[in-house]
Amino acid sequence: MPDLHASVESRVREALARESDRTRALESTVGLLKAGLPYYDWVGVYLLDGNELVLGPFSGKPSPHTRIPLGRGICGAAAAERTTIIVDDVNADSRYLACSPETRSEIVVPIMRRGHVLGEIDVDSDQRAAFGPRDQVLIETVAGLLADKL
Repeated sequence: MPDLHASVESRVREALARESDRTRALESTVGLLKAGLPYYDWVGVYLLDGNELVLGPFSGKPSPHTRIPLGRGICGAAAAERTTIIVDDVNADSRYLACSPETRSEIVVPIMRRGHVLGEIDVDSDQRAAFGPRDQVLIETVAGLLADKL
């Protein structure tokens, strides 16, 4: 059985090595993540603009949350705390800003360079408790790669 996480990481590395345009690099990354893991139902990048996260490229259903203040919601908390947040059941987390009624779990990983948050990767799944340690390592690795493009 192929290691999907390693395969996705390899494809993202290859795409980012070829891509010099920031927007296309972000678009490629979210597309590869969403296509590579079947339980990644929505993948997006938010970029920090002042004290707000602004939705950049994403793959999945449109989100009503195109601007999120730092500290608000799970996305805002991850950026403010500079840490990865995994939520197994978004309906049990009062911070969750509902994007889709189907979403059950979420992982948010800050994109950082030299201790400064530049943005974050947000992945939603329609499965409860979808994200584990391998997902965290993958998304944190990808966030590190993206930091070099921002």
